[in-house]
This record gives sequence, C-alpha cells and structure tokens, in this order.
Amino acid sequence: MRTGSEPSTARSPLRMRFWLSVWGLLWTAGGMVAFALASRPGWAAACGALLVIVLVDMVLVVRHIRQGPHYQPGRDVPPYEPDRG
Repeated sequence: MRTGSEPSTARSPLRMRFWLSVWGLLWTAGGMVAFALASRPGWAAACGALLVIVLVDMVLVVRHIRQGPHYQPGRDVPPYEPDRG
C-alpha cells in the first residue's frame, strides 16, 4: 500500500548490506593475498585499502543493526508516520 510518505518511512536493507560486506571482505582479502603471492604490491595495497573500507562499513552496519528497531524494524513493526509538525 502506498501512502505517499515512502521516503520518510523507508526501511534500510541493513542485513543485505551486511552480507554484501561479507562477500566484499572475502574477495578483497583473497585478492590481497593472491596479489601479494604474485609479487604485485600495488594491487595488493589497493585490495588492502578496499579491505579496510569494507571492514569499516561492516562495523557501522552491525552497529546500526544492534541499535534496534529504530534503525532496522522487523516485519511486525509498522512504518513510522511522517512528522507533520
């Protein structure tokens, strides 16, 4: 049901973002190791930098998930009504 208030009552897909971060973590760590073994220090450093970015994103996502239903309501929590004030 559309109410016209979707931008202010939208829910963030934090769980999907967490699993995408896990996927990115695996690929960047694997790339860093593979490039280091192949004697490509520049590419290994680039993968290491991406690894740090993915880890920071993952920490923020987990923090928001743990903050509870205000940031990630479950399916049983109705959307918030927009502030009309």
